[in-house]
Amino acid sequence: MQTSEVDAVLAVEQCAYPFPWTRGNFTDSLASGYSAWTCRIEGTLVGYAVMMLVLDEAHLLNLTVAPEWQRRGHGSAVLCHLFAVARTHGAKRMFLEVRPSNASGQGLYRKLGFETIGRRRGYYPAGAVREDAVVMALTL
Repeated sequence: MQTSEVDAVLAVEQCAYPFPWTRGNFTDSLASGYSAWTCRIEGTLVGYAVMMLVLDEAHLLNLTVAPEWQRRGHGSAVLCHLFAVARTHGAKRMFLEVRPSNASGQGLYRKLGFETIGRRRGYYPAGAVREDAVVMALTL
C-alpha cells in the first residue's frame, strides 16, 4: 500500500464498516512502517491489509475485502500472502482481533487455522456501547 492509495482504501473502508478506520489510521500505519498491502484485479482495488511485525510476532490490524468482492477467495489470498511476509520477517505467530458479530470473518480465520485464545472487553466502538473482540492466534 502506498500513500497515494489511501483515498481509494478509505473509500472501501467506509463502505465496508459502520465504524471504519480513519485516514489517520492508515497514514500513521504507513508512516510507522507497518506491512500494508493492497489487492487489485485489473486495476480495481478489491481489498487491503495492514499488519504490524514485532520481533517474532505478527499482528493483523486490518483485513478488508470490498463488499462486492467478498466470498470469492480474496480474503484468503491476502491472508496467505501475509503469512509468507510474516514468516520472511521471522514471525512465529500471528494475532488478530475480530468482532463477535463478524461471523464471516471468524469463519475465514478458523478455516485458515486461527484459534480463539481470548476476549477483549469493550474493544470496538459500536454506537452507544462498545463491542468485545475475539482474540485469535495462528502458529506460523
